[in-house]
Amino acid sequence: MPDCCINPSILSADFANLESELRRIQSADAVHVDVMDNHFVPNLTIGLPVVKRLQEVSGRPLDAHLMIAEVDQWAPSFADAGVDSVTFHLEASSAPVKLARELRARGSKAGMALRPATPVETCLDLLSEIDLLLIMTVEPGFGGQEFLDIMLPKIRRARAAAEDTGTELAIQVDGGISADTIGRAAEAGANVFVAGSAVYGADNPDQAISGLRAAAERARGGSSME
Repeated sequence: MPDCCINPSILSADFANLESELRRIQSADAVHVDVMDNHFVPNLTIGLPVVKRLQEVSGRPLDAHLMIAEVDQWAPSFADAGVDSVTFHLEASSAPVKLARELRARGSKAGMALRPATPVETCLDLLSEIDLLLIMTVEPGFGGQEFLDIMLPKIRRARAAAEDTGTELAIQVDGGISADTIGRAAEAGANVFVAGSAVYGADNPDQAISGLRAAAERARGGSSME
């Protein structure tokens, strides 16, 4: 399994000062950018022009999570913008394999996301086509929600499937990740963690990132999956 990565979500950052907010998370492995269109999810955040500018000033790789309805049309443009990883929702794509291959062809890692109610079995045959599987541990749309422990078996099934097929797959979790929950997600098989308020709500975001990474690594070290 790949090393633990902490990708803070700027959904919890100060949108009026995003460049300075990025400087507060220099130890992050990547910056998680939530793109919402108020159609696929009931919230509206930022779009491609802002992501392009963030790409220019970030200094860290961008991890774009597209919670948008017309993802087959728009996702390739985020790859063209130089975003390191572009994640689309399986529920929003009419041709997920085609889209994943197009993202990879344009130079981005391809990620696929599942809402809590979407069974992981719907995508197991597609794992070789993607670099990252995002298992939502809250209902997508808003930050600050409580971690859904009922997603832990789903994470375990995804990790077991990846290992059974020899697929080098990052499993990302997003929603309610904190010092209290990250260990459970890591033990289940996740290795990329999106944290919003747990990072930006701290007095020292970089210190919070270090604490989360250490907690995840401890849990992985004690997991029978190692």
